Amino acid sequence: MFGQHVTQELSAYAHGELSAGASARVAGHLRGCRRCRAGFAEIKFGIRLAESLPTRDAPASLWDNIEAALSKESAQSEQRHAARDARPSRRAPLAFTFGKQRALAFSLALLVVFGGGAWWLYMRATRTSWDVSRLAGAPTISSSRITDTGRLAVGEWLETDATSRAQLKVADIGQVEIEPETRIRLVETRLTEHRLELARGTLHARIYAPPRLFFVETPSAVAADLGCAYTLEVDDRGRSLLHVTSGWVALETRERESFVPAGAACATQKGTGPGTPFFEDAPEAFLDALAKFDFANGGTDALDAVLREARPRDTLSLWHLLARVGTDERARVYERLAAHAPPPAGVTRDGALALDAPMLKRWKDALEPTWQQESVPAARKLWRSLWK
Repeated sequence: MFGQHVTQELSAYAHGELSAGASARVAGHLRGCRRCRAGFAEIKFGIRLAESLPTRDAPASLWDNIEAALSKESAQSEQRHAARDARPSRRAPLAFTFGKQRALAFSLALLVVFGGGAWWLYMRATRTSWDVSRLAGAPTISSSRITDTGRLAVGEWLETDATSRAQLKVADIGQVEIEPETRIRLVETRLTEHRLELARGTLHARIYAPPRLFFVETPSAVAADLGCAYTLEVDDRGRSLLHVTSGWVALETRERESFVPAGAACATQKGTGPGTPFFEDAPEAFLDALAKFDFANGGTDALDAVLREARPRDTLSLWHLLARVGTDERARVYERLAAHAPPPAGVTRDGALALDAPMLKRWKDALEPTWQQESVPAARKLWRSLWK
């Protein structure tokens, strides 16, 4: 039914104007509703189009010309009234005159409304800095110490030492807390994209916005927010670990993408990109084998252990592995995945083994409800064992 759609909320959602709960509800609806996704795509296209329009200063004579036009119209109206009064009363010219005056007033009102709207869009699109609050110690922006508050401009670095912490207001769509020993840069901020670069350290992001509006670049992958809260760590060698506490995050490179739901984590490594996502409550033997397969050339032995230790909930990892193993091993991964979660209607064995994209997405959509569960965080333990 139409009432079940979120069409009327899409504009506010696109501009980050909904509450956290409403934003999460709309994001969840968009993941499963093709009709509303299409409407949302049209709104984002309109925003991008507005951003692409060149900005020009209004001529100083603009309002003078408008006032002159109004004065001229008023004088002409008085002349028409005088001429009308000198003639026998006729209703049609009076209605015509009033109609013209109303049309002119309406046109001017539209000019003011659209002019104000264009100015509002322009101001939002050209925002070039974010608010920064000091939480502890002495964080710096471009080597200048922050007392209580400051502004981080595009291109500037925010750094914290061993005793300092800070908070960033991500335009009007969320917050990012910066932990000690962190170096981060504001890369871009505009209506359709807000982007940070995390060179090292730890951040905690909470975003109330449409999917793929907030991005964090790391040396080994890009974290694309899908409406969520998460922690992202980067070590001195450029390796990272993502831990998602609500919603979804995608870790991306040109060659590979990992989808990480709440309660799950994913590691990345320079030259490899994102590894295989995993739930943090998975058996230690499973996590160790998965780390060896992704980053230590574990090969067949590591894959054997992954398949042996995988629980029904670990279909998250198995689904991703389908596209990450060789042709000879893919049938084994398929059989293990299908044993825990048989493919839905429309997904065939041959299609899955051929990595048919629509089929794999259909299977993923069927699996997602089993992935929507919180778990006890254990990512930091894996982090220490993985990178020692």
